Amino acid sequence: MSDEKPTRRDILRPLHLLGIALACGVFAAIVTLVSTGAFTARVNSAIASGTYDGLTPIALGLVVGGGAFIVTLLFLAMLILVVDPADVTKTVDRPVLFDPETPDEPESDKPGHGASS
Repeated sequence: MSDEKPTRRDILRPLHLLGIALACGVFAAIVTLVSTGAFTARVNSAIASGTYDGLTPIALGLVVGGGAFIVTLLFLAMLILVVDPADVTKTVDRPVLFDPETPDEPESDKPGHGASS
């Protein structure tokens, strides 16, 4: 394995973001299908018609899954806008949310220490 650090461009590939959004959409659709009873055996036609005013559990699952896909994709796109384009080619070698590393200041230069005026 090489010791090269991944760049932000490698980390934030659009296909990966689409995959994340698709996984969220599929998860939401499956949860909706299970919670509406789409996989249960229907005994009579009154139960089979459902109480969704013409929207079957499968159609409801597709609508919820599609909505979750779109919302996740928009959310990830908004997060991408936070990244400065100049930082895209820099390597990531530390946690991104930490303050920039600066050399330690001597105790006398810090506020509250040293001579008072």
